[in-house]
Amino acid sequence: MDSNVRPESMQRITTEALANAFIDEQVKAIKEQVGDKKVLLALSGGVDSSVVAALLIKAIGKQLVCVHVNHGLLRKGEPEQVIEVFRNQMDANLIYVDAVDRFLDRLAGVAEPEKKRKIIGDEFIRVFEEEAGKLEDIHFLAQGTIYPDILESKDGIKAHHNVGGMPEEFDFELVEPVKLLFKDEVRVVGKALGLPDNMVYRQPFPGPGLGVRCLGAITRERLECVRESDAILREEFAKNGLQGKVWQYFTAIPDIKSVGVKDGKRYEGYPVIIRAINTKDAMTATVENVPFELLEHITDRITHEVDGVNRVLFDLTPKPIGTIEWE
Repeated sequence: MDSNVRPESMQRITTEALANAFIDEQVKAIKEQVGDKKVLLALSGGVDSSVVAALLIKAIGKQLVCVHVNHGLLRKGEPEQVIEVFRNQMDANLIYVDAVDRFLDRLAGVAEPEKKRKIIGDEFIRVFEEEAGKLEDIHFLAQGTIYPDILESKDGIKAHHNVGGMPEEFDFELVEPVKLLFKDEVRVVGKALGLPDNMVYRQPFPGPGLGVRCLGAITRERLECVRESDAILREEFAKNGLQGKVWQYFTAIPDIKSVGVKDGKRYEGYPVIIRAINTKDAMTATVENVPFELLEHITDRITHEVDGVNRVLFDLTPKPIGTIEWE
């Protein structure tokens, strides 16, 4: 049987009891697979990698080496938050890697979405290989692959950083304990593992990060526009009771400019696209009915506080027909 196919008999994990049974099963499987060897994990701070980290810590403790790579495509304040939560609060064995220039240099001029994803995935692997070379007895790479990643990659919808992005010379064996779970199940398992709510219910963030929200060829200017506008959106959703109610919300910026007026003069700027959706399993999604007055306020803040932006748009497209991310 294909290990990447979820058995039809597999019960949906909806309760703490079912989550605990899954955890016990995976802890046993991880111990059997890993033995006394060390495991390298890309710890982004998102739900999937955090749950995998907690599972691995429960199974093998300090044999887990977590690596947080700052590739320059993270949300505002995210690298600092990951260090605070995982190193300072959870006492994880955490290595921080500043690779901002390295990633952005490789991505310069690349506009095609799948090429960007492949480059980002490949560079991640290179970083891990280099970090593994500094450590002894690293034989495994843990990943937060979940079932929608596998399904979408298999169907050719999009390439995922956790699926099919490995170079041929990749020489780590994979540990993927949640690869047959849907996102809602991963959250239930996270709660059962004792992870804090603000981590378990944190909105999803793609592996390529803002690289798939800075549409087309990535420039540092537009990347900062995405980062700053996203921070404003998240702040306003939190203030207005939408944090935790809306499954995922973010901004994206296409590589186009439009004419506007600023200080009485012609002004060309980028449009910011707001995406706010709800879903249970990431396979289908509906658009959140955000109050118009709030959208007006967010628009006012973004157009006045983010340099280079002169329009704000709201994406009304469900999934299907549109995927959650624009790229």
